[in-house]
Amino acid sequence: MDTQLNQYANELRSRMVRVAEEGFDRGALSDGEFGELALRLFRIQARMNLCYRRFLEASECRVEALTRWEEIPCVPAAAFKELDVTSLPLADRKHVFRSSGTTQRDRGRHYHSDLSLALYEQSLLDWFQWHLVSSEGESSTLALASLTPPASAVPESSLVHMFDVVAKRGGYSETEFFGTLSESGGWEVAMERLIAFLRRRISLEQPVGLVGTAFNFVQLLDFMGERGLQFKLPEGSCLLETGGYKGRTRALSKAELYGALCQSLGVSQSQIICEYGMSELSSQAYDLRMGVDLGAKTRRLFRYAPWARVRLVSPETGEEVPSGQSGLIQVFDLANVWSVMAVQTEDLGVKEGDGFELLGRSQEASAKGCSLLPEM
Repeated sequence: MDTQLNQYANELRSRMVRVAEEGFDRGALSDGEFGELALRLFRIQARMNLCYRRFLEASECRVEALTRWEEIPCVPAAAFKELDVTSLPLADRKHVFRSSGTTQRDRGRHYHSDLSLALYEQSLLDWFQWHLVSSEGESSTLALASLTPPASAVPESSLVHMFDVVAKRGGYSETEFFGTLSESGGWEVAMERLIAFLRRRISLEQPVGLVGTAFNFVQLLDFMGERGLQFKLPEGSCLLETGGYKGRTRALSKAELYGALCQSLGVSQSQIICEYGMSELSSQAYDLRMGVDLGAKTRRLFRYAPWARVRLVSPETGEEVPSGQSGLIQVFDLANVWSVMAVQTEDLGVKEGDGFELLGRSQEASAKGCSLLPEM
């Protein structure tokens, strides 16, 4: 494994620890620090990652001529479905996360070594905790309940791996996974066991953190609705929803889903947090911090950890769009050390200040980006 990548990863990990210790609202990386780290990583990846190197050649990118991180070419997320976008030799590919999909061919793959996985876990842990636990609260009072299966059942899910990491290292009073796998491999929730868990925590007046996908929460709402159940979760409770239906259940708009959750579980809108993540990345974005009053705001903006940045570009021209206009979301993730730092998603958003509003999937993203994929 390349020594430069190892050195870079160790340095980045130290900076992550420093930022978390100082507080994310005070210890963020400056624009200058981020730019220096991004350009340095880009040049190493341009040399070490064969797939990325060929992509840059096809793009006619002059690597050494770039002086700003905003100029770094982004690989389309679809590339992870077609190619091994990695600097890791075969012997070091100890772990793989795959995107959701119905066949192996339409699932992206992101390889990790032991060191790469450790950096991924460092990237996710403190950022997750900062959003899920209010500034007045302590994780030691919160019981974490995941509606997904455990990591042992779905080892290639980056989302479930994230929940597994925070369950083991987050310092929660209790952690439990309520998801199961059906015979067809679909995710289901052990509802009777979950309801018993919620009733027990409510009787003890102990807060609960419910985490899962959008379709997990719809399954819960349907189950409660069929049985006429309605709860009021204890003060300090929160819900973390990660999006995604993919035909597994009926789809609800965010407003419908959150409204139903507020009514059925007795929480407020400010107790519901949404996470935006991808198996192709090593950092996540959140649209709210627990305990922060939404006030009269109707728009919720996602923000990444300080070691990631976002640009929004026109699907037609690839040029950055002005603030307030919609564009494809490009993510520059310094924690993506052994794959590629710059990834163009297939999602549309609107940039507002240091955050972005998520609009949904673009139908043009894959075809536009894949035209530059190298033949391997």
